[in-house]
Parts: sequence; C-alpha cells; structure tokens
Amino acid sequence: MILNIFSVTIAITKREPTISLEKAHHDKHAKKVFEETRRKLENYARHRQY
Repeated sequence: MILNIFSVTIAITKREPTISLEKAHHDKHAKKVFEETRRKLENYARHRQY
C-alpha cells in the first residue's frame, strides 16, 4: 500500500507544465524552417549527383 501511494505522488508531481502559446508558435515556426531547409538540401544533393 505504501508503494502505491508513493507511485501516485510521483506521477502527479512529474506532470508537465502547460506550453505557452508563444512557445508553441515558435516551435511550429522552427519545425517549418527545418523542413524547408532539409528539402532544399535534398534537392541540392540530387542536382549535384548528375
């Protein structure tokens, strides 16, 4: 019984904080830039092979 109470308190305290709207927007923008850059590099590498 003591272990069950201990594990429940760990689960409750390790809850992640809510993500702010600005951080979510920044993460979305960073992911978009990363995908665009990766696509450009793939196209560049494809053209350089020929």
